[in-house]
Amino acid sequence: MALDYKIMGERLRNARLAKGLTQDQLAEKINVSIAFLSRIESGKTRINLVRLNEICDITGVSEAYVLGGTSENSASYLTEEFNSLLKDCPPEKRKQIFEIAKIIVNG
Repeated sequence: MALDYKIMGERLRNARLAKGLTQDQLAEKINVSIAFLSRIESGKTRINLVRLNEICDITGVSEAYVLGGTSENSASYLTEEFNSLLKDCPPEKRKQIFEIAKIIVNG
């Protein structure tokens, strides 16, 4: 899965706004320029994992949400990832995976 920095930037901007922060305030908290934060939010520059973690901590969103659009609390969390994993999996392995998952879920 390729990262879409424009979508990631939109998610970060929405998280910032939901937290009631201006670009200036967030930029100051993570020690970057407003211009740099603006480029991250517009998807014009890549964000490293350290900065992503800092912004997520401040805004209260998960890295999983920013990177993939799903929250760990979402009903669809990892659904796409599981489907992708199972897509090329032979039927006998799918059955094994299902049986293991049942044991984990049901205790």
